[in-house]
Amino acid sequence: VQLQASGGGVVQAGGSLRLSCAISGGTFRLYGMNWYRQAPGKQREWVATITTGDSINYVDSVKGRFTISRDNAWNTLYLQMSNMKPEDTAVYYCRLLGTKYWGKGTQVTVSS
Repeated sequence: VQLQASGGGVVQAGGSLRLSCAISGGTFRLYGMNWYRQAPGKQREWVATITTGDSINYVDSVKGRFTISRDNAWNTLYLQMSNMKPEDTAVYYCRLLGTKYWGKGTQVTVSS
């Protein structure tokens, strides 16, 4: 299984970005998925989960601003980020829930 995250970039505070995570080599619809992030000098932090039944959870700091979703037809996971804050600056990673499979991260920078 391979995961490839994309969509990162530089955005001003209050702006939006959408991250994507393309999955290959596995049956995407059978997997729950996570987004994590790691800010400079900090430990990797769980951000959001979507299960195979579309049950969703978020870390408190992104609730109401971030939306996780999936498209099983395109084997792709998304993270829509809105009203972004400088503290959202991090490398964002996707992961198959409960597995060792991680995507390479994508850098998100929010300028104040």
